[in-house]
Amino acid sequence: MNEKPLKENTENAVKAFRKFLETIQTLRAPGGCPWDREQTPKSLRTTIIEECFEAVDAITSGDSSHAKEELGDVFLNAAMISYMYEQNEEFAVADVLNEVSEKLVRRHPHVWPESKGASEAIGKAGTACEVINQWERIKEKVEGRKTGAVLDEVPEGFPPMLKAYKMQKKAAKKGFDWPDAEDALKKVEEELAESKEACFEVSGGEPFTLKSSESQNEAQLHLEEEIGDLLFAVINWGRKLGVEPDTALSRANKKFYNRFGYVEKKLEEGGKELKESSLAKMLDAWNEAKNQIK
Repeated sequence: MNEKPLKENTENAVKAFRKFLETIQTLRAPGGCPWDREQTPKSLRTTIIEECFEAVDAITSGDSSHAKEELGDVFLNAAMISYMYEQNEEFAVADVLNEVSEKLVRRHPHVWPESKGASEAIGKAGTACEVINQWERIKEKVEGRKTGAVLDEVPEGFPPMLKAYKMQKKAAKKGFDWPDAEDALKKVEEELAESKEACFEVSGGEPFTLKSSESQNEAQLHLEEEIGDLLFAVINWGRKLGVEPDTALSRANKKFYNRFGYVEKKLEEGGKELKESSLAKMLDAWNEAKNQIK
């Protein structure tokens, strides 16, 4: 790697971040933007999550220009929230950056031999797996991040799908995992069979209403449980194959959105709305969409 361009890029990044932070400070200052001045770290919780998903979508699409824009929005939310804490005199933006830099050095003793994490460096950590194991040892023994149970390390507020994926990864690091993806797939098939069996127990009508019976509600809860187990097993199977579930489902959602939009437009061109069309007509248009929209 040529050191001159690297140095120039670093200097440019420092200048750019200074300008960026000054822009945020102006937005939050008296006379700045009324909307930005009203926000709090809690009010931006949903926004930062949304921006992260949009950045992931842009990265997945391979559109570097779009990725640049969306990553900027992630930076904006992280920096804006950090500056809010600075304004409240709880910690400074510099504290956030210094702390994460120190953590990176501490958790990479194979790169910085004099780091505080050196006590947990075993060998050269030459593989990604060895690095991850070393990372976990440093978190527990150097940083004192050990919790009451392994799965307690997964944030309670995670969305259910992400939480399932993270819990499975935590358990796998401790050796609680299927040997391979084929075994995980067998578990999916087992849970699918149990879901089908539970489905047959469910009677008609709306469960959990004043008109539903206790047995009907119990059957519905059982089906809910089995489908939950099925979803959990599918996430685990995907994990064994290197598939991150939120990313995979986001792609599926986008594909469905585009194809269903094609169906709607196609039927409207024929002079009919969706509710006026037969399922057969919708499926014909859907198959056309599948050939045109990947």
